[in-house]
Amino acid sequence: MGRTLPSITQEFQQEEASFARFRRALRRSDQVALDDLFALARQHLAAAAYAAHALPFETFLLCMLLEEHKEVMKLKQHIEESRARKEE
Repeated sequence: MGRTLPSITQEFQQEEASFARFRRALRRSDQVALDDLFALARQHLAAAAYAAHALPFETFLLCMLLEEHKEVMKLKQHIEESRARKEE
């Protein structure tokens, strides 16, 4: 018996493909940024498989947001460390 639902990887690929025309309409720099966001989300596909209650694209957006927030936290820490060094 075959699978009745597509895997999270298949869902992700379908969602990414559905944005192809949107991506082409963006400036090159924005295309790169969008590609990066999809790459960030791709890193969390294994965890996304456990979010069956959410819509797949909502899960992918959350994965993107998670990676972006990690970057913000890292930058904040870097700024705080720089300030602390200057105060010494």
